[in-house]
Amino acid sequence: MTRIDDGSGTVSEPPRGGRGRRTALIALAVVVVAAVAVVGALGLGGGEDEGPGAPPRAGSLVPVTRATLTERTEVDGQLGYGTEIPLPVKATGTVTGLPEAGTTVERGDTLLRVDDRPVVLLYGSLPMYRDLGLTTAASGAGAADGEAASGEGKPDGGTGDTAAAGPAATPTPTGAGTGAGAATVTELKGMDVLQFETNLAALGHTGFTVDETFTAKTADAVERWQKSLGMPETGTVGIGDVIYSAGKVRIGRPGVRLGEAVTENALTYTGTARKVVVNASAADASWAVRGTAVRVRLPDGRTVRGEVASVGRQASAPEGGSGEDGAEQGGATVPVTVTIKDQKSVGRLESGPVTVEYVGREAKDVLTVPVAALVALAEGGHGLETADGGFIAVKTGLFADGKVEVSGSAVRAGLKVRIPE
Repeated sequence: MTRIDDGSGTVSEPPRGGRGRRTALIALAVVVVAAVAVVGALGLGGGEDEGPGAPPRAGSLVPVTRATLTERTEVDGQLGYGTEIPLPVKATGTVTGLPEAGTTVERGDTLLRVDDRPVVLLYGSLPMYRDLGLTTAASGAGAADGEAASGEGKPDGGTGDTAAAGPAATPTPTGAGTGAGAATVTELKGMDVLQFETNLAALGHTGFTVDETFTAKTADAVERWQKSLGMPETGTVGIGDVIYSAGKVRIGRPGVRLGEAVTENALTYTGTARKVVVNASAADASWAVRGTAVRVRLPDGRTVRGEVASVGRQASAPEGGSGEDGAEQGGATVPVTVTIKDQKSVGRLESGPVTVEYVGREAKDVLTVPVAALVALAEGGHGLETADGGFIAVKTGLFADGKVEVSGSAVRAGLKVRIPE
């Protein structure tokens, strides 16, 4: 034990309360140090050489950029070949041959057989409305001097007994001057003749002039064509022998069976190109304008380019009808057909659900930042935090592709803003 000399020669022990005082002093020192640390953290003390007391905010800095934002909207569609349309079959008789559904038929190919005669596909826009061929008729008694065509010399001033086939028939006398019973040949004229002769020449049966007149040389070519098809070589094309279409067709579901009488709906067809049909909302179909470019996402995830080809003019009722309170279950829709120019890009897929993506709105050459950079301001609205920790108010515009259009007096291209973590 340490003793303390007070100078009088008397040695005394230290007061018993000394240990308690030392403990109190140590505790006070700890409190002072802690208080200084708190002051420093709050930035309330320190000299000029000290850095900022608050730790830097976490998050990455990104620049404000100028770009074009495009809002894209997705709608559901169905890939296929389009609506099946009945072929205008005008042949009469019993169906003796039908193609398989999905078969592609081109010019010169047989669509079906009626009474064992082929009905052939040709290309054109004018439907077959009459037989094409040469017709002959015996002239009257006054035709001995070649007057059968004009009717001159007849007591009643008539035009003779010439049989005209069609409104544009031109009578051409043959065997004039041979006396009573001379025959007159009628050559048909018209755009339907030109259309048929164009197809006949395209199939390789030539030897005539492709024009609007069906001549004897045309009839010779028709006979050669009929021989190649195994048909009687008559030189005349019957109204039910051919069917015209704009191009090659894809056979749909037949409407009759073998052995049944042919009907108007005996055979249906579609085009051969795959397309997409979208039932677009009638209230929000402003995007569906002919020629508008779209993107089609296939079931396998691949995306191909498409183009709006047609838009239906008649809206259909919603599938759900009306509820008990009279409110419609969903809105009316209009059919929108989207064509795909590059058919190879679709692969072998023939049908299935797809997604059509179109441009809704677009903001060109605007200032943009990532949506995550936006912060809500206490006074309302949105703002951006700058690199030095300050905040600037901004007005937002279009949101697209994870970015947002921003504007304001303090925002400029290249300004660094913070994305909080």
